Amino acid sequence: MTGTTASAADEIDRVLDAAVAVPLWLDTPARPAPRPAVRGDAETDLVVIGGGFTGLWTALRAKERAPDRRVLLLEADRIAQHATGRNGGFCEGSLTHGEANGRRRWPDEYDVLDRLGRENLAAIAATVERYGIDCDFRIDGVLSVATRPHEVADLEPDEPGFLDADAVRRLVDSPTYLAGRVDDDGCALVDPARLAWGLAEAAESLGVRIAEGTPAEDVSLRGGRVLVRTPGGTVTADGVVLATNAFRPLLARLRWHTVPVYDYVLATEPLTPEQLAAVGWTGRQGIADSGNRFHYYRLSADDRIIWGGYDAVYHFGRRIDPALDDRRATHRLLAEQFYETFPQLRGVRFTHRWGGVIDTCTRFCAFFGTGLRGRAAYALGFTGLGVGASRFAADAMLDLLDGEATERTRLAMVRRRPLPFPPEPFAYAGIQLTRWSLARADVTGRRNVWLRTLDRLGLGFDS
Repeated sequence: MTGTTASAADEIDRVLDAAVAVPLWLDTPARPAPRPAVRGDAETDLVVIGGGFTGLWTALRAKERAPDRRVLLLEADRIAQHATGRNGGFCEGSLTHGEANGRRRWPDEYDVLDRLGRENLAAIAATVERYGIDCDFRIDGVLSVATRPHEVADLEPDEPGFLDADAVRRLVDSPTYLAGRVDDDGCALVDPARLAWGLAEAAESLGVRIAEGTPAEDVSLRGGRVLVRTPGGTVTADGVVLATNAFRPLLARLRWHTVPVYDYVLATEPLTPEQLAAVGWTGRQGIADSGNRFHYYRLSADDRIIWGGYDAVYHFGRRIDPALDDRRATHRLLAEQFYETFPQLRGVRFTHRWGGVIDTCTRFCAFFGTGLRGRAAYALGFTGLGVGASRFAADAMLDLLDGEATERTRLAMVRRRPLPFPPEPFAYAGIQLTRWSLARADVTGRRNVWLRTLDRLGLGFDS
C-alpha cells in the first residue's frame, strides 16, 4: 500500500512472477478430460446452456424432479472453467447478498428468503453426501472482522456474540483486527471445481448428457419448440434454461441487466505447522473483512491461504477477455494487503494467481424470468453468490418452465427484475464513480452524495 518501499515492491513482484497464472482449484491432475462436443442435430426435452454451477444444478435437479425427462447440457468451454472454478469457495446460505440488502429490498418476505436460503444450503450438503462428492465441503462458519474503527459498530457490539479485539485475535491473529463476529452455520467452504465436477458426474449418473466445447450461438422458437444453434448442429427441445451469467445473454431483453466484473485471487504455498500456529485459525473459519471493498479468505484442505476480493474491476464496453484474468496491479495490491494483515507470514510465497469474471446487477443478487413464450427460463446477476444460490435458482427456473405456482415463484424476488444498467459511456462513468465513492466511504465511514442518491433510487449497496 502507500507505505510499501521500493525494495518490498520488488520482492512482491518476484513472488508474483514465481506464481503460476492458473486457478488453484483447476491446477490438478484430478481435472476430468473434456467431454465430446455436439456433432450433428440433436433432440431433447430440456437443453441447459452453461456448465457452471447454475447449469449443473439445473441439469441435476431436472432429472431428480422428473427422472424420465431428457436433459442435454451445453458448455461453450469446459466444466468449471470460468467463475465456477475461480471463486474462493464460499458457499453462502444467503440468497440476497446479506441481511441488510435483503431486508431493504424485500422487507415483507425477507424472513422467508432467509429460511429458503438456509434450506438451500442444507440441501447442497445433502447432495454432496448422497452422491459422495469429494469436494472438502464443510460448514465451519465465517468470521466477519472490522479493520477500521467505524466498522466496529456494524458488528453490533451490544449484541451477544460480539468479539472485541482481544477475543477476535484469539481466534485468528492479525494486528489489523479491531472486532469480529462469527456466523457458525450460514456458510460452507468447498473446493468449487471439485464440487462442479462431482455435480456433473452425478447428473450423468441420472442420464444427463453433457457436451463441452459447444457454444450456443442462437436461441429461437419455431413451431412451439426451442431451437439452439451450435457450431456442430441444431438442438431442438421443449424448453431451455439460460445459465450463461456474465457471458452474452441469448435473449436481447437481458442485454443491459448485468455487467461483467473481474475479481482476483492469490493462493499461498501450504503453511507449515509453525506458520499456521503463528496465525492461530484453528477453527478454520472463512474470513471476510467489513469494508465496502472487502477481502475474503480461507484455508484450503492442504493449509494454503486463498486470499481474494477487494479490487473488483469493470472494463469499458462490458469487455470480457482472457487477457484480463491476470492483472499485475491488482495482484500486487492483494499481496501487499495480505502481508499487512499477517506480518508474521512475511516469508510465505504465493504459488497461484488468477482472476475471473462474474456478473452483477443493480440489486446485487440473482434475478429470474422467462422468455420465448415461456419456453425459456433464466437466472442472472448472482454478484459472487453463485456457489450456493445457483441451486435455489435451478429450482426456481424449473418451476417457471413447468408453470408451477410455488413458494419460490410467488416471491417478489423471483417475479420482479432489477433496473438495467445504462449504455456506455454512462455505465463506465457511473461504475467508476461508485467504486471511488465506496473507497472513500471505507476511509471516512460516511456515504457521499452519490452513494446516498443511489440508496434513494434503490441501487445502493453496503456490504
